[in-house]
Amino acid sequence: MVAKNVTVGKRCVIQENVSLGMPAREFLGKNRERLPATTIGDNAVLRSGTVIYCAVTIGNNFQSGHHVLIREQTIIGSNVLVGTNTVIDGRTKIGDHVSIQSSVYIPSDTIIEDFVFIGPNSVLTNDKYPVRKQQALKGPTIRSGATIGANATLLPEIEIGPGAVVAAGSVVTRDVPAWKLAIGVPARIEDLPEFLKVVNKIQ
Repeated sequence: MVAKNVTVGKRCVIQENVSLGMPAREFLGKNRERLPATTIGDNAVLRSGTVIYCAVTIGNNFQSGHHVLIREQTIIGSNVLVGTNTVIDGRTKIGDHVSIQSSVYIPSDTIIEDFVFIGPNSVLTNDKYPVRKQQALKGPTIRSGATIGANATLLPEIEIGPGAVVAAGSVVTRDVPAWKLAIGVPARIEDLPEFLKVVNKIQ
């Protein structure tokens, strides 16, 4: 289903059972022609099961795996991959040349800058005290060139600095400085090995 509020660029591949321009909660039951616009750039590949809500902007050369969910008020740059079964829960900004692998959860109010890699089954969070205390939701900020290993967990509001690496399986409870390594549960901060002090361009 492609709603009337959706603009799709040139040379895009849209497989079966893809839904584009889905209404956010506040627009349920209303005229879909009045929904905020969703725009997808050129050369996108949207695999079956992908659902993209209204008020989403995506750049060129976007690829989704199967059963990807992207909620409203999300801005995604160019050359971005979002893997199978990943959820992006809205009000999130993602830069260019970002690779998000399968089964990643990205909560609302998260910032991901350019050239970031997020490994499979990683979980980002935005609520410090679920149910116990009301406060503004704020996800992590992942700066340019950072790498998040598989099965990592990032707590709300923390910042992963430019070029930093979070090791697989780590639970990050505090900010990680630029070009440092976070490893363990809870993660401790160590010097980044010299051979990891490079960021290759993500295709």
